[in-house]
Amino acid sequence: MTGYIVLESILAVLVISINLLVCATVYLHKEARSLTSCLIACLAVADLGVGALGIPFSVMLSLRRTLCFYTCLFMACFPLVTAQFSVLVMLVIAVNTHLKTRLPSRRCPHVSCLCFSLRRYQVLVNKRRLLAAVFLCWLASVLAGFTPLMGWNRLRSFGEDQGNRSALISLGPSERSIIGQHLPYGGFLSKVYVRYRKNQTYAQTHASHLGPCSLEAVVNPEYLVYFHFLAGTLLPLAAALVLYTDLFFCQVRGQLPSPRETHAPCRPAKRRENRTARTLLLMLALFSLCSLPRHLTSAVRLFRPTCSPPSWLPPLTALLSHLNSLAGPLLYAARRREFGAAMLSVLGRGFSRGRPSNKVYPRV
Repeated sequence: MTGYIVLESILAVLVISINLLVCATVYLHKEARSLTSCLIACLAVADLGVGALGIPFSVMLSLRRTLCFYTCLFMACFPLVTAQFSVLVMLVIAVNTHLKTRLPSRRCPHVSCLCFSLRRYQVLVNKRRLLAAVFLCWLASVLAGFTPLMGWNRLRSFGEDQGNRSALISLGPSERSIIGQHLPYGGFLSKVYVRYRKNQTYAQTHASHLGPCSLEAVVNPEYLVYFHFLAGTLLPLAAALVLYTDLFFCQVRGQLPSPRETHAPCRPAKRRENRTARTLLLMLALFSLCSLPRHLTSAVRLFRPTCSPPSWLPPLTALLSHLNSLAGPLLYAARRREFGAAMLSVLGRGFSRGRPSNKVYPRV
């Protein structure tokens, strides 16, 4: 477990550093402010949340410390929000790439027709509409990820296996009074108020909502498999894969103009768009490979509850899911040479700022 904590700590520092560099590159370089790069910066913001809060929360869940139910539930739901947001933004990126490649691909012998379809894309897709789509993705992610906080959770069974409520049951009716029995616990007041607390410990006073904190203890496996995986992850990823597959099949069948058929000034643009589509498809495949083991573990836990996984499997699947927040931006920077060069220039500017200036000023 110590090795897992060390690896997660190093990964958190790297994730925060790389994604801050991505956001700074998009902000400082005007040539890197394409619509696709702005969407990549939105993904970087979600990955910053993973590095700053998601990884520490996952480490706390793996330690299985005794915590308040709703504190544990919030720590379990926050990584679900960032993962859902990343999936939806990847779907928006796929739709944008599909429109950008297919709209200018009308077969026409005249270059003016190609330029007209390019103007159609610029009219249909702009930065304001993309930001509105990203905001809707964030809103949907918050609602979907925090659904367990609204009632789809395991509050009734929380801590029962460890017998944390035995101390509460042992109290007599004259020693306790129940307030807000049917209200959700908000984290500040206990639902059970003990009148004589001189000989009661903290665990005995708050025994109704304390227990070992883990993802399986607070979140229903039905929610993780049916809602978060099948509806929230698998369907958007499948839709994005269909869009990329349609692009590449059209290119193979010759429906997209080849560089020979395209006017000479448009050849580099078409090659750049095709290379960008391949890069985004690789990012989608990397995200799927990194997040799939954790979802499969939840599915096995739901359909085979008697099958207990080894103790090293949940930390390993969590580490793989967090690794995507580091590998995705690096893959995009390595495949997009202009963006990678801009990132290196921002990094070099940051290191050179602390050095003394070598300018020689004239003597007065």
